[in-house]
Amino acid sequence: MKDRNTLFGSNPGSNLNCGSVLTVAKRLSFILYFLAMSSTLVFGQTTERPCYKVGKLQGEINVDGLLDEPDWKNATLLDEFLTTEPQERGMPSSPTIVRVIANEKSVIIGIECKDSSPEDIVRFSKIRDADISNEDHVKVVLDPFLDGQSGYIFAVNAFAARYDALVSNRGESENKDWDAVWEARTSINSDGWSVEILLPIQSISFKKGLSSWGFNIERRIQRNQETIRWANVRRDQWFIQTSRAGLLTHLPEFNYGLGLNVKPSLASKLNKSGAAASLFDFDASLDASQRLSPNVLATVTINTDFAETEVDTRQTNLTRFPLFFPEKRTFFLEGSDIFEFGFGTGSNTVLPFFSRRIGLIDNNEVPVLAGAKLNGRIGKTAFGGMGVRTKSFKSDGQLFDATNMGVIRVRQNVLRESSMGFIASVGDPLNRDGSWMSGGDFTYQTTRFNEDKNLIAGAWALYANRADLMHDKSAYGFKIDYPNDKWDIALVYSRIGAQFDPSLGFVPRKGVHYMRLGGTYSPRPVWPWLRQMFNQLYGTYIRNIDGGWQSYNVFTAPINWRLESGDRIEINVRPTGENILIPFEIAENVFIPEGKYHFMRYRLEAEFAAKRRLSGQASWWFGSFYGGRLDELELQLNWNPNALLGFEFSGIRNTGRLPWGNFEQTLVGLRVRFNVTSDLQLNSYLQYDTDSRTLGLNARIHWVFSPLGNVFLVVNHNSFNDMIEDWTLRNQQILLKVRYNFRL
Repeated sequence: MKDRNTLFGSNPGSNLNCGSVLTVAKRLSFILYFLAMSSTLVFGQTTERPCYKVGKLQGEINVDGLLDEPDWKNATLLDEFLTTEPQERGMPSSPTIVRVIANEKSVIIGIECKDSSPEDIVRFSKIRDADISNEDHVKVVLDPFLDGQSGYIFAVNAFAARYDALVSNRGESENKDWDAVWEARTSINSDGWSVEILLPIQSISFKKGLSSWGFNIERRIQRNQETIRWANVRRDQWFIQTSRAGLLTHLPEFNYGLGLNVKPSLASKLNKSGAAASLFDFDASLDASQRLSPNVLATVTINTDFAETEVDTRQTNLTRFPLFFPEKRTFFLEGSDIFEFGFGTGSNTVLPFFSRRIGLIDNNEVPVLAGAKLNGRIGKTAFGGMGVRTKSFKSDGQLFDATNMGVIRVRQNVLRESSMGFIASVGDPLNRDGSWMSGGDFTYQTTRFNEDKNLIAGAWALYANRADLMHDKSAYGFKIDYPNDKWDIALVYSRIGAQFDPSLGFVPRKGVHYMRLGGTYSPRPVWPWLRQMFNQLYGTYIRNIDGGWQSYNVFTAPINWRLESGDRIEINVRPTGENILIPFEIAENVFIPEGKYHFMRYRLEAEFAAKRRLSGQASWWFGSFYGGRLDELELQLNWNPNALLGFEFSGIRNTGRLPWGNFEQTLVGLRVRFNVTSDLQLNSYLQYDTDSRTLGLNARIHWVFSPLGNVFLVVNHNSFNDMIEDWTLRNQQILLKVRYNFRL
């Protein structure tokens, strides 16, 4: 789809320099630190954490989902669970029994999910990292550093579909693209279902010498819309907030061996472009990691190949700003939680380090010759450093020279749940001279504000430099957030200089003041058919640094109701304004001229509970738009007719009727999943959009033949509809890749 990169208007240099940015940052940091100390003194009562004693793993465990080995029978039972949904601290409808055993090499978790109606267990997915949140599942969070700010997440559904993630943003979100080596198997019987999870100690980092880890476990019974937990049984806190987790005690002294992982890969590729002859290529690549200590990992990659990575989902773009696509490549995802910077930054404002800038130019892959990464935690300090060299690359007739790029991040935990740190990067994907960026941040967080509420506040400041940048190369901002179950209120402010352009970052708008204020009021009426109401009001105002407004919108949700059945209905009203200083192309041959535009947008949306075999969401935005009218229809459907087969359809239809021309855009996608087992999946993803008139197929067979070995067979096929000679081949690739992890 079209990528809007046009800057909004001209922004002459400001007299704000690096020194003044640091002054602002210091003042904001002092205010937040004072807030931290005040809140700690007034509201910082300690809360005793529940404990569970780990059993000893003395024999062999066959990971099959059946907890029938002697070690399980000798382990202590954990069965004290309470609900967070539908009632806070209520009694669960079915018992859950947990056992944990460990030796020096691994931790094994056994969970029995009792259920009087096993035929009603909601289970569809088998694929790795599937969204199993709307199915029956169990979820485990571990904090092996006991720092309350980081952690690992492991989840399994009744079909043994595995999901793993990193705790991100201090528990506000999950980085689901991270993957580890671990095993899980399930068994369904007349009493419900059970699962065994085997986690090799080499798969995670941990603080040496600790005999206790942060630990929590959650179970979802989907047909009842029921969630139960062991610790942190409060709606105001998130399950993955490790500062509120219980404790896994009496852990053994772990031994990760040499801590060496060597992962060679062999890949054969058959490439064809247009009418040219097919080209065969054979490549070998190597990834290796060495644990320098239980909590410090060094990683190298040579001749890196990312061809097995799933393709991006296409998006429509009716703005003049670039789209954001998430990172999916394994090398960049390891330790990615450490590189997170600045509470209040993000894809809408600033990402100082965006790893997709490395190895990708205009969505074309740039060969990576080699890369190295060091990340870990020592005491209360988390750190990460990365260096990558790309090969020379030719794209659209332009030659890009080989270049070196690097980033370093250090974050220090302070107080109970807060942190401060800095980030710096060097190098440029286009090999432009003098490129570097640096900055600092401070984030105060507590889950004990007013005894049991969440409060987060943070400030950050950045400065970027490059030979082609002249003035106003700084950015800074802050965010204050009160994210709780009944009230969620936030204030965000960012000032982004007109020449702030970090080469390894993502900045959609430059030369602006960005402000957002609003909240959600979410009561839970005692009506038998309604679970919770979300009354939302958020206002966003963006002003040019040199004066004059650029954009505004007020998002309201007078109705956003989640029903007891799991279905949801929503109505939105959004007044919007855009001040266009430079005309831009919104669709092919349709340009929006200069001018100030004010319009009203409305949305009707319905979501159908995913506990059914057929589920999905339908959305319709309509109303005025740049002096005309725009209808945006979006439909998502998931159909799981049986355990083997699954279909996911997505479609977007935009119909614009403007004074300067009409346009229609259609984007459709169909994903077909063959869920043979949790270790063997056949997936195909078909996409077509009328803007590029390209039909793309990405078909993948992924076979996990051992916990340490993978085989990928990938077919990529793109055809272009030239509207004259019908369909012509644009490019095609067939890839076979084998990878194995040798652990010592």
